Amino acid sequence: MIRLLDKSVSDKIAAGEVIERPISIVKELVENALDAGADSVVIEIKNGGKSYIRVTDNGCGIPPEEAETAFLRHATSKIETALDLDAIDTLGFRGEALASIAAVTRTELVTKTADSKTGVRLVLHGGSVIASEQTGCPDGTTIVVTDLFYNTPARLKFMKSASAESGLIIDFISQMALAYKNVKFRLINNGKILFSTLGDGNRLNTILRVYSDVDARNMVPVSFSEGGLEVEGYISTPAFSKTTRGSQIYFVNGRVVSSKVIERGVTAGYKERLFEGRYPVVYLFLRVDPHTIDVNIHPNKREVRFDEEYMITDFISRAIKAALATKDAVVDAGNLFKDLDKKITPSKVYERVFEPFREKEPDKAEKESEDKQVDIKQLLSSIDNPAHPATSKPVEKPMPAEEHKADVTHEPVLEIYEPQLKPFDFRDLEVTGVIFDTYITAVDGSNFYLIDQHAAHERIFYEKLVGEYESSEKARQPLLIPLIINVSLSISENRFDWLDALTKMGFTISEFGPGTFRITEIPMFMELGEAEDFVNEFIENMSSSTNLSNRVVIDKLIMMSCKAAVKANDRLSPEEIKALISDLSACINPFSCPHGRPTFIRLTRYEIEKMFKRV
Repeated sequence: MIRLLDKSVSDKIAAGEVIERPISIVKELVENALDAGADSVVIEIKNGGKSYIRVTDNGCGIPPEEAETAFLRHATSKIETALDLDAIDTLGFRGEALASIAAVTRTELVTKTADSKTGVRLVLHGGSVIASEQTGCPDGTTIVVTDLFYNTPARLKFMKSASAESGLIIDFISQMALAYKNVKFRLINNGKILFSTLGDGNRLNTILRVYSDVDARNMVPVSFSEGGLEVEGYISTPAFSKTTRGSQIYFVNGRVVSSKVIERGVTAGYKERLFEGRYPVVYLFLRVDPHTIDVNIHPNKREVRFDEEYMITDFISRAIKAALATKDAVVDAGNLFKDLDKKITPSKVYERVFEPFREKEPDKAEKESEDKQVDIKQLLSSIDNPAHPATSKPVEKPMPAEEHKADVTHEPVLEIYEPQLKPFDFRDLEVTGVIFDTYITAVDGSNFYLIDQHAAHERIFYEKLVGEYESSEKARQPLLIPLIINVSLSISENRFDWLDALTKMGFTISEFGPGTFRITEIPMFMELGEAEDFVNEFIENMSSSTNLSNRVVIDKLIMMSCKAAVKANDRLSPEEIKALISDLSACINPFSCPHGRPTFIRLTRYEIEKMFKRV
């Protein structure tokens, strides 16, 4: 028998589609606060949010006559017609959040608008209004949620531990604090303030307050716009990388998203700048026309679909390449000298220190005697909140938070200045000599450089070979004896899928019988054995990887550029050195060899003087 479900049952089912765990509630309430125009949001949780969640904001509030309506399903102020779905620029819009939260919790709402003399207080249990009364309160909204799933106990077994649930919430609030740099966020967990941002618009300051493992000196700003697309944020230099993508966070129109499209752009932007298996730290904030994306493809709105995916990937790639082509992205040798007594690994070589981002000159800023200098790490350990690395002197530890008394601001006092993008200019370099017949030495106004002649020559040859490979007129070499390739009948049947691709790469290939093909010319940059292996591997894997051609060809080009480049201990004449620097400066990516090693490193004047105890 088909029957209509009772409202109490249907509401719980609907709530299950929106509220999976405590993070779901926090996400919905914080997004509502931001949509309400709040510039200050306080989030407090206990027991991982399973027993207590509070979100307080100073937004526009809810008019008294609309307070109960807000808890009805599909009640929303953010859309009116179906046309509005094509240009959503708010974080929430379906009108299901409050109704779903109230259906499976005990919920208390206190809210007031600026033009109301008093506020309103609502208490709901399981979606039913228990109390409704006027109350005195500040402008904005506070929602307290307790006893999650108290009326659906079967769902409690799917909850994680309190620490795991709180970890999800901490990650989310951290990301939202980055996305909304003009909003003050305070996060309190079991009575302890985890972090508090200033909301002063300084993106770098916000990153440092939220993520204690980020070194400002290893981050460079991104700022790029083109054709209605804008992206800004911070990315790590090749010196600062991780073993996973966990430190890559993307935002689209203020919304935290998971996006393979953006991820591919990041990978392309860092191509040949990092060792294999290493991933950069990335905080990117992309703004696009709302009409060109779909944010309603998943209930939690974590995913977005772009109308033109390739354009987004290419845009992100070029933005990152532009940021990495600046002076701040040059590998600094300063930290290398500190590790001479340690085992040096490829990852260690990349761990170095950039000049701190500050307005005054380094030699003036560090004139204090050693006994007066403050060690940053020691300073950080003196502060109750380890997520506040941007401080210049100890501050008084905040008292343990109690319920709503935790909304006290304790501001760190160090100013972190956002660096400005300055393109690296090889014309500023003055070559001073060569050491060990391997490293070219050079200086500019305030830095000393070591240029690896082999790595630099590798880069030059590599880009030359890539240019030849990508040119419309491929250089081919004829074979005295043609290569004969045999393939299965199924692959032969799909020959038009791969014959054209091989031809564009520089092969001259034609059918030579059932399942047999003859190759009479191969690309100029390949040897005979390499060409035969390449064709066989390409044909065997063409069904599983459309980008195999690029991967295999690039590997060959890297190998060839390494073989052709000058080696360590090859003595170069002054004219050859000058030509090498000139050719390197003309490269698209002059900062690293095709393997990801730096072509040159920098040692600042201040670092040299510090080694000689002059400062």
